[in-house]
Parts: sequence; C-alpha cells; structure tokens
Amino acid sequence: MFRDGEALAVRERGVVIPLEGVTVLDFSTLLPGPLATLILAEAGARVVKVERPGRGDEMRSYEPGFGESSVNFALLNRGKESVEADLKTPEGREHLRPMVEEADVIVEQFRPGVMDRLGLGYADVSAVNPGVVYCSISGYGQTGPRAPVAAHDLNYVTEAGLLGLVSGADGAPVLPPALLADIGGGTYPAVMNILLALLSREKTGRGAHLDVSMSDNVFTFLYWALGNGTAASEWPKPGGELVTGGSPRYNLYRTADGEYVAAAPLEQRFWQNFCDALELEEDLRDDAEDPERARAAVAERIARHPAGYWRERFGERDVCCSFVRGVEEALRDEHFVARGLFEREVEDGEGRAIPALPLPLAPGFLRPEKRLGYPALGSSDPSIKEGAR
Repeated sequence: MFRDGEALAVRERGVVIPLEGVTVLDFSTLLPGPLATLILAEAGARVVKVERPGRGDEMRSYEPGFGESSVNFALLNRGKESVEADLKTPEGREHLRPMVEEADVIVEQFRPGVMDRLGLGYADVSAVNPGVVYCSISGYGQTGPRAPVAAHDLNYVTEAGLLGLVSGADGAPVLPPALLADIGGGTYPAVMNILLALLSREKTGRGAHLDVSMSDNVFTFLYWALGNGTAASEWPKPGGELVTGGSPRYNLYRTADGEYVAAAPLEQRFWQNFCDALELEEDLRDDAEDPERARAAVAERIARHPAGYWRERFGERDVCCSFVRGVEEALRDEHFVARGLFEREVEDGEGRAIPALPLPLAPGFLRPEKRLGYPALGSSDPSIKEGAR
C-alpha cells in the first residue's frame, strides 16, 4: 500500500491503517460509488478505478476544472488509480481479468442487469473469485418493479416521502440543500456493508453480493415520521411538525439587518433560556397551547434587533442557536480549523493543492499521506499484483 520506506515508518510508529492490503475495483461514476471508494481509499485500501477509454468518468468533464479534470473529480478520487477498459468488448473485459480474479471488493453503479450482460455480474465474478465482496449501488435496488427506472437523488427522496415533509411559504416543496439519497442512502450504506462483508469473510471465507438501494435507505431518515404514522396514525403534514417548521422551537427567524437565526431550543431548559434572552412574556412561552402564536411572537421579537445584538444575547446562555452562513465562512470557522478538518489536501499535478474532502473517518484510521493527487485517465497498469503507489 505504501512505498517501502513509508510503510516501515508507519509500522514503526505503531499506526494501523485498517484496509491496508485490501484491493477495490471500482466501476462506479459520478457521486455515490466514487465517494464510497474514496472512504475506503483513505482508510488504506488500494482503489483502482475502471474508466471508459478516452473519456473516463463523466465527472472529469464537470466545471470548474482542476488540473486535467474537474475539481469534483479530484475531490472524490484522491489517492486512487485509473485503468481504461471498454467493457463492451471482449478485449476490454479480458484486459481486466487479472484484477477481477484477485480483487477483494468490487463496486458497481450500473442499472440492474448491465454487469450481468457484460459477463461481470456477481455470478460470473464469484465463480472465479468466491471471496469477492461485490457491492451494487442503484437507485431502486436489484429487484422490484422500479429497479430498471432511470432517476436521480431528487426522485429518490420524493418517492420515499422525504421531500413532502417540508414546504415553503407558498406551500410548495423545497429543494433539499444536499444530495441525501446519493450520500446518505448510497455512499454510507455501501461503505458500512462492505466493511461488514469483509469482516464476515474473515470468519466464513465467503464473499457476498450487496444490494444497496438509495431509495430504500432514504426511509432511515424518516424514523420519526414512520413511527408517528404507523403507531399513532399521525402522518406528518408538510411543514407542520416539530423539525419541519411547525414548532417555534425549531425554526428560522430573520433579524433586523436581514440575517437569519437558526433556533433549535427543543428541550424545555433551552426554550426557557431562549425566551429569557428574548424577554418573551410568560403567556407567550406556552407553545404547546398555541405554537403559531408563540412562533409569531418569537419572529417579531428577533426582527427588532440586528444579528450582532442577538449574537451577544445568545452568547450569554445555552440556547442552541446559530446564524445562517455561507460555505466560505464555514471553511474559516475557528472550531473546524482547530480540529484540523481541512489539513489534508488533493493536488492537481501542477503544484496547486486544495483542501481534501473531509470524511467521516476517525483520524487514526486515515492513511498517513497529507497530500495526494488524483489519477490521470488510464495511468495505472491493470495488474492487481503491482504496488499501488
């Protein structure tokens, strides 16, 4: 996994990189699969990305550019390798045979049935590599009437009911600010199940075929809505529940100078502190009796003063309040900087580097290289037995 001297230094320090020695063959593109294999790569796995000849992953062409590809591609493919192969030709598939036969993990993100038609499905691969952990990420899973349907993140969160929980002032649904199904329903479940399958293989010697459905996994985010509806027949109303805009204790409020307070004083002690900071009258604090009246009173009180006033007032007590900010400001936040969140880097091959994508991995599980590049298209020899870097 590491150059000889580097590996020796790592072991002498007593550092254990969890996935050192694990090889991942990655057929995925765009976001869910590449982010999953990025997490595996940062935990020490050798990840070899299989790309279309001449063009590669579609994300290479995105804007803005960073080196020879896009910044999106660079962030999601730090520290990986790349081989070119035309999977539609016998020659292209033969080109990959040594890697397919020896890979510990295979990740693919095609529609169900595509890899089978190419002779690279789980049945074909496991016949020559019975220990392989084969992860299929798709929108609707490998089975079911919607399995072959084309869709994207917005479709998955819509059909699982998540989009219908929040509405704007005009009652229309609101576009989610993050790709919840791609990452929360695809990437993270894929990583969890791959690691569990590798652990199971240590005990049984058998591999597994993992069916990761992004739409299925959106339902995990709906735990409270499912519970309220199935147990008490209290199905959520758009924008009308505790965490979707129906409570003054979990809401957004505009200040006099146009900033916004994100207020989340859910527990009673925080609510009392919040009301004290606002000098809210006692008869307006019983939000259980009339939540809309309480919300309007809070909004009116916060609108009286600029954000600076409220920063000072809220800073004196526990109120669970923040101020809406942009990504650029968040990147400079002293808390995140102090935690070293942006110390690792991805480089473009020309001396330029930007912060690498922060990942949900404990620092002790990360590979030691602070700065790494991303692979040029087809830059690696397709031999599983050669060193990765």
